[in-house]
Amino acid sequence: VRPEGWYVDCTVGLGGHSRAILEACSPGGRLLGLDADPQTLELARNRLASYGDRACLVHGNFRDLQRLAREVGVSAAQGIVMDLGLSSWQLADTERGFSFQQEGAADMRFDPSEGPSAADLLNTLGEAELADLIWRYGEEPGSRRIARAIVAARPICNADELARIVTRAIGRRGKIHPATRTFQALRIAVNRELESLAEALPQAIQLLAPEGRLAVISFHSLEDRIV
Repeated sequence: VRPEGWYVDCTVGLGGHSRAILEACSPGGRLLGLDADPQTLELARNRLASYGDRACLVHGNFRDLQRLAREVGVSAAQGIVMDLGLSSWQLADTERGFSFQQEGAADMRFDPSEGPSAADLLNTLGEAELADLIWRYGEEPGSRRIARAIVAARPICNADELARIVTRAIGRRGKIHPATRTFQALRIAVNRELESLAEALPQAIQLLAPEGRLAVISFHSLEDRIV
């Protein structure tokens, strides 16, 4: 990071990477921060307020990276970072059902105003479609048993209810919770995470200035393969 030019944090979250970049590119560098989640973006806005107009935070998904950058006058970036997945704050949010350890609604949308929720998918998709979704995005070997149990238990509204259904369907095995892969699959599907990543990467490369750097932090094989 150099003390000049534009940098882009495509997944601001609570602003940890953004703050580090702003510190490193002082005094002349600026940051464009994007996040699909309006709630976490507002928290980041408060945390980064001391940087003034050097921090430009915009609500939006990084699949629209070039358009969002163009709208605020960014034609080339010295560096771009993407920290994929969800934040610890989202995981702890009891109202949106990201965690199988909470009693919140099975929503799982980063942007609550966009698209169907996890509950919508759970209660409307056919058994075969559900099984395919859980296998494709969660790589869950028990996807068919889980889908069968979900259809039999409808309607499903809460995250903890879904976790119990999955646990009964496939039992406990190993150290991770039985519902981990199913929750991952639903979250990825609801937020179109893999499609967005595939759309965003070439846009990021095109947005880079000469000798610019793109850094992507990924957490599982589905993301890894795309990156």
